[in-house]
Amino acid sequence: MSFQAYIDNIEKKTGKKPDDFKQLATAKGLLKPGVKAGAIVAWLKEDFDLGHGHAMAIYKVFKDDGLL
Repeated sequence: MSFQAYIDNIEKKTGKKPDDFKQLATAKGLLKPGVKAGAIVAWLKEDFDLGHGHAMAIYKVFKDDGLL
């Protein structure tokens, strides 16, 4: 599965785009230096019922955008 397919599937499942997750993560205090992938992945799994691979795709978006 391509990276874009992961993002598309996440949007289908949650109705949210990566920018929406950025806003939500910022509000939860998860987008600051030193926050580990595990904390973000746990949040995405718990609050949005994402699988590990899909949660890691959102984490990658955060990393690639220099937010972590």
